[in-house]
Amino acid sequence: MSEFTVGESDFLLDGRPVRLLSGALHYFRVHEGHWRHRLEMLRAMGLNCVETYVPWNLHQPGPGRYRDVRAVGRFLDAARAAGLWAIVRPGPYICAEWENGGLPHWVTGEPGTRARTRDERFLFHVRNWFHRLLHEIVPRQIDRGGPVIMVQVENEYGSYGSDVDYLEQLAGLLRVKGVTVPLFTSDGPEDHMLTGGSLPGVLATVNFGSHARAAFETLRRHRPEGPLMCMEFWCGWFDHWGGEHVVRDPDEAAGALREILECGASVNLYMAHGGTSFGGWAGANRGGGELHAGPLEPDVTSYDYDAPVDEYGRPTEKFRRLREVLAAYHPGPLPEPPSPPAPLGAPADVVLTAWAPLGDVLEALGGEETVTPVPPTFEELGVARGLVRYEVGVPGPRRPYPLTVRGLRDLAVVYVDGERAGVLTEDEPRLKEPVAGPARVELWVESLGRVTYGPRSGEAKGITGGVLHERQYLHGVRARGLDLDAFDDGVEVVPFGTPPGDGAPGLYRGTVTVGGAGDARLELPGWTRGFVWVNGFGLGRYWSVGPQRSLYVPGPVLREGENEVWVLELQEAGRGRGRPSTPGLLPVRAVRGGRTQGADVTATPGNPSGENPVTPE
Repeated sequence: MSEFTVGESDFLLDGRPVRLLSGALHYFRVHEGHWRHRLEMLRAMGLNCVETYVPWNLHQPGPGRYRDVRAVGRFLDAARAAGLWAIVRPGPYICAEWENGGLPHWVTGEPGTRARTRDERFLFHVRNWFHRLLHEIVPRQIDRGGPVIMVQVENEYGSYGSDVDYLEQLAGLLRVKGVTVPLFTSDGPEDHMLTGGSLPGVLATVNFGSHARAAFETLRRHRPEGPLMCMEFWCGWFDHWGGEHVVRDPDEAAGALREILECGASVNLYMAHGGTSFGGWAGANRGGGELHAGPLEPDVTSYDYDAPVDEYGRPTEKFRRLREVLAAYHPGPLPEPPSPPAPLGAPADVVLTAWAPLGDVLEALGGEETVTPVPPTFEELGVARGLVRYEVGVPGPRRPYPLTVRGLRDLAVVYVDGERAGVLTEDEPRLKEPVAGPARVELWVESLGRVTYGPRSGEAKGITGGVLHERQYLHGVRARGLDLDAFDDGVEVVPFGTPPGDGAPGLYRGTVTVGGAGDARLELPGWTRGFVWVNGFGLGRYWSVGPQRSLYVPGPVLREGENEVWVLELQEAGRGRGRPSTPGLLPVRAVRGGRTQGADVTATPGNPSGENPVTPE
């Protein structure tokens, strides 16, 4: 057994100074069949530690209901087998560009509950969750023969609040439940963030992407003693739907890393390997500058992050540059990168042979229908991720008036008397054509991801302010939700028919025959927006607005021969020759010398030849 402690200026392992060279890798964004490979990639880059968050909402879908919490322990065991220490950041809030910052919708949507405060209703749920979660962490601490060397208290709390009593209760809870390794906090290198987010007697660390010396000077004003650590060195960044693909120059990132290490500090690369927000778990941000209260910016499914190990597990030029820097701090030569996972043997088309309209899918897989005076929120309907159909009548006879949705979060496809009338958003909440009465209005409202950061995290989804005809509220609303979790048990109860040729939304079902199962990416040319499953595994959201142009299919998801595919199209399916256009699987291509051999480039508007890629895969 070993002892890991915080000294006056260094981390200490059995009393000897050690420097942590860590990399972030979220077990929940990597298929378990690839954990070993990705962890070995971190070792090959020169890292001695892996850091991961734990998303509460993934593991506790409802009060008293838990889902594969043991995955945390299995990942920590894999880290130990790979020869890496582990830093665990259990939240309860994690940000991470993950749905609702990891907080369950049934907690943040509970009337009267004040998340991320000393509020007793919130802490009651946290205690129950930590009681279950810490069974996976406590026995795997380094002083018990495991890899866990540190555990975080909350996450960047100084960017949100100043409830020190809440932080103290969290730290005390971790200790009472058996955490003996050092605790720490992490915040931005700003005075107000460090005073709001740190605790006396608990190691404070800082998060930044550049200007290490200035950041550590700020930290030292608050903490004259203790080891320096950048807990999140942002060596890349994430993308939003409808935005540009964000990259960071490898040489610039290497220079910033070198500055951190020259300060004598430890570091955690965020991200070393980003992975994928499978299953529709990608969150959203709010623009609007420092207050983060502006337009919604939904995060793409890919969490590639322009990380040194890309979404597919391949080493990039940034990998090579950062490895050169880290090698100087490694005793002896670095291990070579492991052999890459096998790619798909050959391209293969998806043959879609069945279809069901959204109404039939909702009837088969949806929750209970409610009838209420005003529209209920997703939270009131118990919908975590997915969509809700709202139905309301316009009384008549009356002349045409504008129809407006107040507080729409986030996107609605609207039908009037069965005919599609338009697509509404939070920023464009009014139909272009006025509606006369009497009329029946259906609004299929989709959540594009709950906010992960800032003062509007935890906000409700759905129609939160009502439906107006001119200035008059329309009352008597029927609502029914379709949660993505409903697809976990399969789609056998859905009444399928023949696919239409008009691009109608709905659930499309088919197969793809694979020869040589391996890592692949799925393209959906001409399709608009929705979700895909392969053999029941949720790949996540696709959306034609880009910048992401294909979905990653991990090799372990596929099997030799026939594989089942479901495509839930929410607006308009791709069309070709009187039938849905054909999605296709393509192999993930190998790399040599840090560069992709034949980049997986999709022809896009402004890039018709597929040359000089400007968007990620």
